[in-house]
Amino acid sequence: MARAQLTAALAAVGRGERVALRAVYDLTAAKLFGICLRICGERASAEDVLQTVYIKVWERAGQFDATRASPITWLCTIARNAAIDWRRSVAGRTVRDTLPEQAAFAVPDGAPRADQLLVAAEEGEQLHRCLGELDERARTCIRAAFFDGSTYSDLAARENVPLGTMKSWIRRGLLRLKDCLGDG
Repeated sequence: MARAQLTAALAAVGRGERVALRAVYDLTAAKLFGICLRICGERASAEDVLQTVYIKVWERAGQFDATRASPITWLCTIARNAAIDWRRSVAGRTVRDTLPEQAAFAVPDGAPRADQLLVAAEEGEQLHRCLGELDERARTCIRAAFFDGSTYSDLAARENVPLGTMKSWIRRGLLRLKDCLGDG
């Protein structure tokens, strides 16, 4: 819904409707400011770059093609490019040269590091290998309980066994799984 609303607002901006530019601003300013701030490194410059971004949006909205890109992707690209252009400018170089290199380490990156991704992939492979070593009944019940979100009661009813039996099957399967993962 937000995508359709933003697409419609950009089309209206392309037709020269000033009110639509305000709608685009309201829908996207926080995200685009974040991009500008991350690249510029200082609030005042990011605000200046953001203003430039919306001037470019006003000028180029008629060129936006919703079949080629999502509206937020198009806007983020404009913001990113404007901030990079600022960094490359004389003003950007002056500010960048005055900032210590350690300032880059203060910018948080929520993405997992490459080593974390590798460890997670290895652990996932090991888990799937160990699950494969379980008997079919235990493997199916554990997958249903822990990956599909089925309750022990649901599983007991599905397998037509008492709840205590289902709990025992899963517990024994988990113990075997633990042993296998411990050998890793």
